[in-house]
Amino acid sequence: MCKLLKELSEASRCSLFLMDSEGKSAALSKPCVLIIVVAGVERFVYKGVASNIVTFLTDVVKMSTSSAAKSVSTWNGVTSMLPLASAILADSFWDRYSTITVSSLLYIVGLVGLTSWAVLHSWMPSSLLFLPLYLISVGQGGYIPSLQAFGADQLLIEDDMESLPAEQKNQVKSLFFQWWYFDICSGSLLGNSIMSYIQDTFGWGLGFAIPCSVMVLSVVAFCCGAPLYMCKERNTGNKPSDGIFRALKEIVTCLITRKVRLPARDDDHDISELELEEKALKDEFTDMKEAKDDHDTAPSVTNAILRLLLIWTTLLIFAVIFQQPMTFFTEQGTLMNHKVGSTFVISPAMLQSSTTMSVILLMPLYDKIFVPLMRVFTREEKGITVLQRIGIGMVLSVAAMVTASIVESKRVHFVSEGDGATHQLSIFWLLPQYILLGVADVFTVVGMQFFYTQVPSTMRTIGIAHYLSVFGFGNFLGAFVIAVLETTTARTGEGHGWFSDDPRHEHLDKYYWFLAFIGTVSFVFFTYLCKYYSEPEAPGR
Repeated sequence: MCKLLKELSEASRCSLFLMDSEGKSAALSKPCVLIIVVAGVERFVYKGVASNIVTFLTDVVKMSTSSAAKSVSTWNGVTSMLPLASAILADSFWDRYSTITVSSLLYIVGLVGLTSWAVLHSWMPSSLLFLPLYLISVGQGGYIPSLQAFGADQLLIEDDMESLPAEQKNQVKSLFFQWWYFDICSGSLLGNSIMSYIQDTFGWGLGFAIPCSVMVLSVVAFCCGAPLYMCKERNTGNKPSDGIFRALKEIVTCLITRKVRLPARDDDHDISELELEEKALKDEFTDMKEAKDDHDTAPSVTNAILRLLLIWTTLLIFAVIFQQPMTFFTEQGTLMNHKVGSTFVISPAMLQSSTTMSVILLMPLYDKIFVPLMRVFTREEKGITVLQRIGIGMVLSVAAMVTASIVESKRVHFVSEGDGATHQLSIFWLLPQYILLGVADVFTVVGMQFFYTQVPSTMRTIGIAHYLSVFGFGNFLGAFVIAVLETTTARTGEGHGWFSDDPRHEHLDKYYWFLAFIGTVSFVFFTYLCKYYSEPEAPGR
């Protein structure tokens, strides 16, 4: 009888995921659906604030174009880097649910502060604006990686669920991450398009108050679902942070003694397969096993980090290029004609939604058309390898910069032929560079999440957050490049640099050509490094 009750209980738990007993179709549990919706709402909130913040800094705070771009790049860099610290907190000292709740409160406090500053900006010092902005960074840094890992915990596919067939497990995992990615893309799309229009048309107070209110409602909804959640017990005996600190110590030692080496192409069998199934992260739950011996953790993590360090470095320029839509692309749009008809005005930041739309539309086409087509030529099961996928995205990002430079040159020439006020190039000329970056996202950004596969299973949150460090350091590098170029070009341009606030002396086209050049150099270095990395063949091939 006990055995029967146990089997019935197990079946009832599995029924949350599967629509029938044969496992022909998978379904997600209510907690998973709620978490996916909450994640999409958070993307709506963050993109609703971040996508147009450079316009807020130039129009309301009265910053120069270059100062606003540097401020946004630095803020984005901090926002991207903070998940690394919060991941250690979530995996080692707190549980994920506690990290989510505390981070969400900080997130909301930052949004309230930003909204208050926008309403009372006439009486508020400019320096005080960055306090709520960085509170948002701290909140978002703990919220996103912990929420995704917590959502994955709800799948109930752990070591105690070995009775569930492997095919059914893969169905549920695939479904979760497909909907997760679709929902965050949808939230980003709505945030980019709707909120930027409201901010430019109805004012910044309302434009920031709406995301703040929506975030409050989503956090309340998340907390109301607490009785439904499964919370994993934290293993206090073997903290992931201990392995991380030992790994960092070994990395420093290796760098000092100059014992860093690239893996051999044919002889090294320890390289984890750089593999990405249909959507990011979905098949990596059981691939990486935590070493039972506490002393084995640090060397394995150390080897993985050292092997990926040079590849990680080559991706920094891609991250610099990828931040342009939120900074100079948006500023470029303000200097163009963004009217449709006689009344409707398109917010320049709204064009960022074309990048997100490109991702949503091209992601299924990648699996259904591109992969089968490439499979004919390469004989590879996935069409191309993950490193090849990343490389294609890098080339597309360079193409986006070349396109942006050509369009900017045409804009300047177009204005010089008229009076500069009524004779302006249409903002829709910017669409190709946005779309190219969207296509690059499908290749490189999704492919970059292979960093997640290089960490033990107990460090999943760290694995999810780790690839974000590329964009964190890339944003810092972007701010540094702007500062150097601003100083250098101002000396040679009679006080007017490439980022002059005077449209007659601005040379964003030269800046885009510079990014295209260093992006090309970075790609060449990347292709050289790729020959030292090999992907082992899948079993049965």
